[in-house]
Amino acid sequence: MDETSRENPAGAMEPIPFNRTAVVGRELDYIQESIERGHTSSGGTFSARAGQILAEETGAEEVLLTTSCTSALELSALMLDLGPTDTVIVPSFTFTSSALAFARQGARLLFCDIEPQTLGPDPEHLESLLDETVRALVIVHYAGIACDVDGIRKALARWPDVVLIEDNAHGLLGTWGGAPLGSLGRFATLSFHETKNFTCGEGGALLLNEASDIDRARVLYDKGTNRQAFMLGQVDKYSWKDTGGSFGLSDTLAAYLTAQLEQRDHIQSRRRAVFETYERALAPFADDLGFQLAEIPPDRGSAYHMFYVLLRDRETRNMVLQSMRAAGVNPTFHYVPLHSSLGGRRFAARPTECPVSEQISGRLLRLPFFNDLSSEDVTRVASAFLNAVSRGDMPS
Repeated sequence: MDETSRENPAGAMEPIPFNRTAVVGRELDYIQESIERGHTSSGGTFSARAGQILAEETGAEEVLLTTSCTSALELSALMLDLGPTDTVIVPSFTFTSSALAFARQGARLLFCDIEPQTLGPDPEHLESLLDETVRALVIVHYAGIACDVDGIRKALARWPDVVLIEDNAHGLLGTWGGAPLGSLGRFATLSFHETKNFTCGEGGALLLNEASDIDRARVLYDKGTNRQAFMLGQVDKYSWKDTGGSFGLSDTLAAYLTAQLEQRDHIQSRRRAVFETYERALAPFADDLGFQLAEIPPDRGSAYHMFYVLLRDRETRNMVLQSMRAAGVNPTFHYVPLHSSLGGRRFAARPTECPVSEQISGRLLRLPFFNDLSSEDVTRVASAFLNAVSRGDMPS
């Protein structure tokens, strides 16, 4: 890791942000090359290169680069031709995009609770939600650690027509049982937002894992036309064929993404180093000070997207958050459970109980985590955290 200390001119330590993006390879060269080539819209040379890397890493039949993970989820929802009698099961502990993409296509939502080990969908609660109205299940690999895929597959065994969709915004290059995350569902989506391991500012991708979906997905992706078939020489002209939208990522942003993906081994090794440094600094104190660290089950490979801790309750979490910020370190919390939100209640097929989601939401704290976070800064973050927890542990 980068050992550079950051001080302001007065000698005081600069605040440590929650996230900071870094140029790690040929990002600026590739952006210039994209502009000079004159093809800055979607579907250019860099889009093809980025898509090829993603296909090689995930085994996808086709990769469609999109403007965001949200738009990739929206494209997957379009593929299902959803209607008002259909329901889609979504974990309550996730970002709004996992749900709104399907609500905007007319489906009703069923919110599933999470299990406390990986913070992924709870198979037992999932099983209780499945019925003949369910068209799809969205799973999230929280923090880049695979959810309980075995349990989920067992729950779905009686419902073979339910489409499995991976919201893999956190999990690119993570694994489950040796299989890449993003290869486990009919569709999977990726995020290249500035907070993710690999970024182009804003971007995403839809992974198609069944070849039979490719032709229609290309039409929906390209504003309802068969333009891609024309570009591939499969037809002699193209025209409007279906519904769809303008989902394509600019080739200039794909140029930035390509440079990041070319450095994927380097990026992941740095993120793993940050994760393991945090783990070594904090694990010895977890039992005595009453906090928990994330668990990585032995059959799963982490994507090292974040480092989170679980405090004993919401009051302690908020106190630690405030104390660390006062010390110049900027952690943050995460999702407010969707089932309890105004939008969640509006689009739900029926109310569901998600007590684990509510508890985890109040206890979870994410520590600063980015590619060039130095060992010195990790030590400073860990010290600020331990100091805050220790003060909170003392009797008043």
